Amino acid sequence: MSKLIWSQTDPWFGGFSGAEVTANGTDITLITDKGSLVTATMLRENGVLTALKLRGHVLLTPTVRVSSESFELDAEGLAMDAHGHAFVSFEQDHRVEQVDLDSARILGALTTTEFVDLQDNSGLEALAVHPDGTLYTLPERSGMIDTPFPVFTHVGGEWHVAHHIPRRGPFLPVGADFSDDGLFYLLERAVTPLGFRSRIRRFDLAAPDLDEEVLLTTGPGQFDNFEAISIWRDMSGQTFVTLVSDDNFLPIQQTQIVEFALEE
Repeated sequence: MSKLIWSQTDPWFGGFSGAEVTANGTDITLITDKGSLVTATMLRENGVLTALKLRGHVLLTPTVRVSSESFELDAEGLAMDAHGHAFVSFEQDHRVEQVDLDSARILGALTTTEFVDLQDNSGLEALAVHPDGTLYTLPERSGMIDTPFPVFTHVGGEWHVAHHIPRRGPFLPVGADFSDDGLFYLLERAVTPLGFRSRIRRFDLAAPDLDEEVLLTTGPGQFDNFEAISIWRDMSGQTFVTLVSDDNFLPIQQTQIVEFALEE
C-alpha cells in the first residue's frame, strides 16, 4: 500500500472529490468541490507512489451563471471515457456536464427531471464510465435508510434508473469507477464521532444479484475523508485502486492519496 499526503499553499488547493488515474498510474486528473480541474504527474519509486508533481489547474467555465456560483460549480464526480471525453457531476444544481479537459469549458448538460427530487447537498456524488462508454451516476442518499440507491445510466440521450444498489449500514456513496473488465466499484463513507470511515464494494451489474463483494472497510479515523476512487492497471496487468480524500478546505484535514493492489 502507498500513502501520500499532498499539500499546496494555494487557496484553490483542496476539496478533491473526483479523480481519474491513467493506465500504468502515470498521471492523475482531479476535480475539486469549487470547480477546479487539476492535473498532476504521479512520481513512483519501484512502483510505490512517492510524490505528485502539479502540472496545472484551471477553473471550470460554466455555461449558465446562477445567483450562487459556488453551487453552480459544486463538482463531486469525475469520469473519463476511453476516447478522452470527460464528465463532471454536480450535487447542488443536480446534473452531469461534459467538460473539455484542455480548456475546462463546460460543453453541455446531461440532465433529467428525475434529478430534481434529489436531496440538497446529497446529489450526484458518484460518477463513472463503463468500458462501453455508458455513463453511470448515483446520489449520496436514497431518501430512507431501507431504500436502495438508484443507479442512473445515460442511454440514447436520456437518463434511466438501470439498477438499485442495496443500502447497508451507515455508509453513503461518494465515488465510483469501473475496471476495464466492467466491474463496478463503489466508494462509500460514514461519519462517526471518532472520524471518517470508508468502504469499497464491488458489483457485477450484469449479474441478476449484482454479485456484491466488500473489498475494504476502514475503522474510524484510520484515514481522512475519501471521496474519489480510480481503478487502473499497470503494465503487468495488476489492478490498483487509488483513493483521494476531500479535506473540505479545512486545515485540520488532509489531502491523502492511498493506493493498494487488488488480490484477484
